[in-house]
Amino acid sequence: MKELIFDQTGTPQEVLYLKESELPEAKAHEVLIRVTARNINPSDIMFVRGMYGITPKLPSSAGFEACGVVEKADEAGKVPAGTRVMFTAIGTWKEYVCVPAALVIPVPAQMPDEVACQAFVNPMTAYGMIEDSGLEAGQWLMLTAGASAFGKFAIQMAKAKGIRVAATVRHESQKQLLLDLGAELVINTATEKLAKVIFEKTEVGVNVVFDAVGGELGVKALSCLKQKGRMMVFGALSLENLSINSGLLIFKNLRIDGFWLSTWIEELPAEQRMKAFQRVFGFLMQDTSKVDVAATYPLSEFKAALDAYEQAGRNGKILLISE
Repeated sequence: MKELIFDQTGTPQEVLYLKESELPEAKAHEVLIRVTARNINPSDIMFVRGMYGITPKLPSSAGFEACGVVEKADEAGKVPAGTRVMFTAIGTWKEYVCVPAALVIPVPAQMPDEVACQAFVNPMTAYGMIEDSGLEAGQWLMLTAGASAFGKFAIQMAKAKGIRVAATVRHESQKQLLLDLGAELVINTATEKLAKVIFEKTEVGVNVVFDAVGGELGVKALSCLKQKGRMMVFGALSLENLSINSGLLIFKNLRIDGFWLSTWIEELPAEQRMKAFQRVFGFLMQDTSKVDVAATYPLSEFKAALDAYEQAGRNGKILLISE
């Protein structure tokens, strides 16, 4: 089988290479999956760079999220061969992967691979953060990197709950796209002063910030919080840490929390976890929900896919699909 491998951490375009490997053998509790589609997430890139919360055991494949078809069932027969499934695992950028049967999720028949392969990480993170934030209808949520896949899911989910959304972008062409999804306010941080616009439009600032960027933009977003506001940090797209203004935290009584989907899901009781999956999949199956794909590439053209992923102003996911 073909798989993308890296022997050392670094820039994905430089350290990833395509390799022919033996087909993996599933253990008794595992299913063997023929992977049909994988998406490229920021976490995948940071993992290859050695900057993610999970340290790669080298040599390693890349990718955390995918969908496919079960080629060989587990010995207990919990997931029969031929079942379409979505799953997360360390190293999905390969043609076949073994995953514990208990951890795969059957894909609804009407859900295409293009949606199924990105139906877990970003929409579930958006759902989890909105739930954890405690935001109520009429309150303000700010999203940094609003045009990301996560941002688009969060805008739609927040709008459905009556939460008012402000989002940042870096390209003017992305503004209308987010307004059409339901954002009330979209700020181009390349040409507009973020805090100035926020306080002109909201008067007192936003209740909660979901920060995916860190660095300078994260600091600016922090200053847009109202008294007793909260920032939830779940990414570092800028590859820079937040430089915190202690006085701002003290005198406005602000709160900063980290959010990692894996931890959030693990701590959920089984009943609430199932409810979360049902809510997210229900959202994805609605005709009105928007799930964008910018381009698809076969696994062998991974360098072109990575270049497309890095393209400024990109709208939609880049997918690696079966050839």
